[in-house]
Amino acid sequence: MTPAGVVFREAKPGDETLVAHFVRRLAEYERMEHEAIGTEADFARALFAPRPHAHAMIIEKEGEPIGFALWYYNFSTFQARPGIYLEDIFVEPGHRGGGIGKAVFRYLAARAVAEGCTRLNWQVLNWNAPSIAFYRSLGARPLDDWTGMRLEGDSLATLAG
Repeated sequence: MTPAGVVFREAKPGDETLVAHFVRRLAEYERMEHEAIGTEADFARALFAPRPHAHAMIIEKEGEPIGFALWYYNFSTFQARPGIYLEDIFVEPGHRGGGIGKAVFRYLAARAVAEGCTRLNWQVLNWNAPSIAFYRSLGARPLDDWTGMRLEGDSLATLAG
């Protein structure tokens, strides 16, 4: 159930400005502004190309954009089935606590089930206790037996050759 006055809509061309805005807002909240370098053009290419690399929804309340979610599909080789990876979700602070986040997760879970996906994955920063508690309330479990790894920048270029 989506809270009264709240609408989720698929992002459409022209929404790259909103997506970039909300990514910057999320980066501020996560104290990672220096890493938020994606441009509106980058988001337009990623979201609206003939074969998009990601999908996004805009969250509106009474016609005002108040947040977004961005996800993409991954694949489980063990299950030989797709999953959804939620890269980011952000709701403006003044609109939190009213069920919007839970409604976003319900929407993505329903989408995953309808599309034959077996998982909905995401990450949360270790210091973000309020979000961790919220995710646990949804029934999510931490994957403590896995360590996230990343190759980027010079290391990525060096390995590439």
